[in-house]
Amino acid sequence: MEKPRATGGSGGVGGLGTSGWRALLLPQLNRQSLYVYGSEIAVEEECTRQLQSGVLVIHPFSLIRSYYIMCMMAITFLNLIGIPMEIAFLDGANGLGWERFNVFSDTLFLIDVALNFRMGIIPEDSEVAILDLKQIRISYLRSWFIPDVIAAFPIGYILFFADLQYNNEDNPSKANRMMRILMFVRILSLIRLVRVSRLVRFFNEVEKVSNANLEVVRLFFRILSLFMMIFLLCHWNGCIQYFVPMLEEFPADCWVRKENLMNATVSVKYSWGVFRALSQMIALSYGSMDAPTNYVELWIVMVSMISGCMMYTVLVANATTMIANTDPTAKEYKSKMCRLEHYMTFMKLPPELQLRISKYYQARYGGKWFDENDVIDTVSSALKEEMLLAMCSRLLKKVPMFQDQDAHFINAVLLKLSYEVFLEGDVIARENAPGDRMFFIDHGEVGLEAGSFQKDLCDGDYFGEICVLTKGKHLATARALTDCQCFSLSWQGFQQALVGFPDVRKDLEKLVQLQADQGSNGV
Repeated sequence: MEKPRATGGSGGVGGLGTSGWRALLLPQLNRQSLYVYGSEIAVEEECTRQLQSGVLVIHPFSLIRSYYIMCMMAITFLNLIGIPMEIAFLDGANGLGWERFNVFSDTLFLIDVALNFRMGIIPEDSEVAILDLKQIRISYLRSWFIPDVIAAFPIGYILFFADLQYNNEDNPSKANRMMRILMFVRILSLIRLVRVSRLVRFFNEVEKVSNANLEVVRLFFRILSLFMMIFLLCHWNGCIQYFVPMLEEFPADCWVRKENLMNATVSVKYSWGVFRALSQMIALSYGSMDAPTNYVELWIVMVSMISGCMMYTVLVANATTMIANTDPTAKEYKSKMCRLEHYMTFMKLPPELQLRISKYYQARYGGKWFDENDVIDTVSSALKEEMLLAMCSRLLKKVPMFQDQDAHFINAVLLKLSYEVFLEGDVIARENAPGDRMFFIDHGEVGLEAGSFQKDLCDGDYFGEICVLTKGKHLATARALTDCQCFSLSWQGFQQALVGFPDVRKDLEKLVQLQADQGSNGV
């Protein structure tokens, strides 16, 4: 079989001969794309589908999408930090650098709104990316378009031009009026905090495009997003602590005057604001020796305490959930192994046998505890057939007696297969011993020995077909050369599968007779 020509580099799937900027729009070969599409060939087919669509659409798993999300996540987080700082502490003395950053951010978010109309979507209920422009537009307009437009409102442009007008104004009355307008616009710029929704969505999308281990990535980004949200909550609370007294023009009994912060630097003011916010959020103190002296400060303290309780609740709930959901199969496996070790010690089994039993469990379950029978028995018969067909159909197709047979008969045989694991050195079947099963090797190597006859079998091979046809004796000894994962078909199960297929039974009887005449080399 020809190896799929796919690469995970910067040029998309190389076998398609696509290069340059257009290759950046195609899905890349990474862990996530392989997880979604299943194979390198499927990823290459997805690239072909996008190229054949003939429209300029950015695939959700494309390289440019990955870098774009990382960039937007950083810009969004800086905005969510800088906007409250600008409104509360800078007091109009922003500087040209900050004004340029505001204009740049607003421009970037406006571009983001436009790009979302050409950004491929993977729905929650499907693994096929939506690349049709009409469907993308309808989906975006019905979901996040309005919040994104509000978050992208270009207040940075308004502030930039208003500051220029204010600095060039010589008339005192007009300058005062412009100052009030600027203050109103700065308060209005709080709507840009809606960008926090974009930050959450970017975190979710980073999980989808990441090229790292899926479970580790999800856990890492959940923890990171949780602590970033807690940091933003504390940061916003600290800014509010100073912003509200500033709106009141710093009354004589406010905490800012009591702490002599009127002429302090921005860093000192911010530090005191965050200190007061954290003290109130964790119910440690008011942030100073004095209790609130007016109803405005009283409400600020109450809001801080309530938000602190919410923060603590969310932190505990998320931490508990993450701990509980972190690899439950591995936890179950460790629990089973602990019980097994206690049992083997209690029964005083020889150390060598205990070691082999432990190695068997490791080979059988790989550190994860799955009960295949329980999983298969809880799904519908149709899903059960599909699961077994996906796992074992390739093994049956290599056996001559199952080739060109009725599909319903093949499905009936699949339902009778059993999963077995053998350790290196295990004797699977002995020469001249009665046999009632045939084996299909899923992974591993098996050696056959019968006198001078020797043969090595590997993935996809089979042996013991004569036993399942005639319930005769094994003609050779089968020994596992490595740890082997096999599927077995018993004679009894095979007979049950033949019920209702008389034509297949006749064909197999003829095959048995033909092999008996020619002398079978099976095991």
